[in-house]
Amino acid sequence: MPGIQKKGWFFLLIVLFISCGKTETEQITISVNSQVQAADVSFLPQIEAANITLYNQSGQAEDMLTTLKKSGCNTIRLRLWYTPADGYSGFSEVKTMAQRAKALGLKVWLTVHYSDTWADPGAQTLPSAWSSCTFASLKDSVYAYTQRIMSQMQPDYIQIGNEINSGFLWPIGRYDNMSQFTALLDKGIKAVRATNAATKIILHCAGTTNANWLFSQFTSLDYDVIGISYYPVFHGKDFDALKSSLKSLASTFGKSVVIAETAYPFTLEWNDWTNNIVGTSDQLVNGYPATPTGQHDFVAKIKEISCSYTGGLGFCYWGGEFIAWKGSTATNGSNWENQAFYDFSNKALPVLNVYNGK
Repeated sequence: MPGIQKKGWFFLLIVLFISCGKTETEQITISVNSQVQAADVSFLPQIEAANITLYNQSGQAEDMLTTLKKSGCNTIRLRLWYTPADGYSGFSEVKTMAQRAKALGLKVWLTVHYSDTWADPGAQTLPSAWSSCTFASLKDSVYAYTQRIMSQMQPDYIQIGNEINSGFLWPIGRYDNMSQFTALLDKGIKAVRATNAATKIILHCAGTTNANWLFSQFTSLDYDVIGISYYPVFHGKDFDALKSSLKSLASTFGKSVVIAETAYPFTLEWNDWTNNIVGTSDQLVNGYPATPTGQHDFVAKIKEISCSYTGGLGFCYWGGEFIAWKGSTATNGSNWENQAFYDFSNKALPVLNVYNGK
């Protein structure tokens, strides 16, 4: 999920109206101890660099990773950009964050965008350093880069691309050149397997609309987990439909399935002058108001759904750290502060209790 900061923001989904036949495969059973209860904290280094103090639910100043660990979160998700303009989410920063998480006993989930900036269904821009690559040299670059990530960070989970509905590494790896798209994915996958066979490989789709078609293209690939983004504002408000789609993906492809991104507001108010993604009542799910309790109950429902079927691996919350850290007058701050894990005084909200099952 990119943090785009402008009015009129919309999420581009490439919907492919192509059906695929369903085949039954061997079921996967997920033990309770292996269920993923994750939080993406990729903005945290920027927030810490601004000397912002975060507080736990008792009102005590506390490092966010410590707060998450105490709350029952077991996995930290981090985005990785190749050469970001400001250095944030770059290799060195992500390696340091991964080490911090591991030191606390948390698992690490890396989301490799294979870009210098946000990659999603509407944009999958090649790193500038790879802009002149041929298809052959791009495959080599993907392999070498992924192998470097693996050898230096040793993640527990790794995504080969982010929300790859429309392919990645455009234009060479666009979805309309499926043979090149899958060959590039395969190079990343092989680099992971060659370095650490225990790391779980995730392929990630935004929403479930074209997920069956997309994953039917990946049957030759050696990956472990189907990742699905689910935001009601973009992907619908029907929990029964969500559960049915996730269950079908697990059954059809014989893979574990994880809700890779989700979020929900605790208020429709704002704490800076950056236009928020969610800000009106028509964007909410019926029965889940934009209140601290409503946010808690929404995430509790997501957690329930994520582990309620054979193959359900768990969930990850996106943007829990994405507070309005640039100040109340910022127009380029956070478009997500009303969906964070902290209120506008930077105190942790009840939503964190979901990780401990409360």
